[in-house]
Amino acid sequence: MNYNFKKFEETHGRYESRITVTGSKSIGFPTRFFKDNDIDSYKYVTLFYDEDKMVVGIKFLSDEGEPHKFTIVKSKDGYGGSIIASSFFGKYAIDTKKYKGKYDWKKEITPFGELYVIELKEK
Repeated sequence: MNYNFKKFEETHGRYESRITVTGSKSIGFPTRFFKDNDIDSYKYVTLFYDEDKMVVGIKFLSDEGEPHKFTIVKSKDGYGGSIIASSFFGKYAIDTKKYKGKYDWKKEITPFGELYVIELKEK
């Protein structure tokens, strides 16, 4: 029998589409999310927060002039990216040790434009 095998070489990829909140105050964008949403074409993120509903809004952008942006740290090996959001979590007193985990997201059109939205849940 003839097979058309391809060697799997992306052993460090996170093939997950959920957005990650880490215990070390970062927000991660795994490989699948990064590729499916063309995040590589952006340099920055701005964050929004609804304190009553504990919902985070994430807007991807490349505008150098935005003063309140976080830089996306991209994996050198193409395995997604992340932002360090210590000031955001500190401002809203969000204990990332309690809220760390993987979150399903949805896109919402808001007065601030299109946001990727996650609802924080205590773990």
